[in-house]
Amino acid sequence: MAILIDSATKVLVQGMSGRIGRFHAQEMIEHGTNVVAGVTPGKGGEEVLGRPVHDTVRQAVEATGAEASLIFVPPPFAADAIMEAADAGIRTAVCVTDGLPAQDMMEVKRFLRRYPRARKMRLIGPNCAGVISPGKGFMGIMPPHIYLPGRVGIVGRSGTLGYEAASQMQALGIGVSTSVGIGGDPINGSSFRDILELFEADPETDAVLMIGEIGGPQEADAAAWAAEHMTKPVAAYIAGLSAPKGRKMGHAGAIISAFGESAQEKVEILSAAGISVAPHPSAMGETVARMLGRREAA
Repeated sequence: MAILIDSATKVLVQGMSGRIGRFHAQEMIEHGTNVVAGVTPGKGGEEVLGRPVHDTVRQAVEATGAEASLIFVPPPFAADAIMEAADAGIRTAVCVTDGLPAQDMMEVKRFLRRYPRARKMRLIGPNCAGVISPGKGFMGIMPPHIYLPGRVGIVGRSGTLGYEAASQMQALGIGVSTSVGIGGDPINGSSFRDILELFEADPETDAVLMIGEIGGPQEADAAAWAAEHMTKPVAAYIAGLSAPKGRKMGHAGAIISAFGESAQEKVEILSAAGISVAPHPSAMGETVARMLGRREAA
């Protein structure tokens, strides 16, 4: 099995009629993702890439039995698209949209917690690279050719660093079970801890690499949970060791405002929890190799 997506998962693409949605949907199809339909209001009855397009997510779910949705919807409408997917019975939604207002995400979070039907949906993102289980399927914008199938899970706030980690691991012959980009916004759908719980329960994942950055308490929360509950080894890298306090760096959530939110403090917290921490980004693959006892590969 794989977490979140496998070869049998029926996937919708909200916004597949647009240029960006079409481009990434085509790549998903070419790499084995079971894309069954698109959703674009006003485009119902048309076809894109040989798949039917529906006006609403509910119509698409009823027609295809889709259980997952990838959301390529502009920021002003992305929150409505997420809530529409939840209300239609989608179980996993990935929103790659960048620039979604924090106030809109607060509304999304309230909606997902308030309504029983919506609570069944797991949201990944927004502002994320997506999810890939190499050789089985992916939902997102990552370059699938750099991911070698294997048994190490990756979860990170930065899509680019996730790509770098996968590439380094591929060069060392280390494969990936599933890679999840949770996004770098201050309010997101799933946390590091949420994804660690899935990896801990996944029989095809033997170890995990967690890629964090400055700002927010998620890495510290994940470290505390991992120390108590993870039976599988965890490695990590934290970006932003040189970032000054109080200054926004990169992602909207990457700003240090409290104790435990700087890169150095997070490194100390992770290390205290028994997690192997890479000293710099070029050492992520080597750190995973050492964690796995594959020093000869490193």
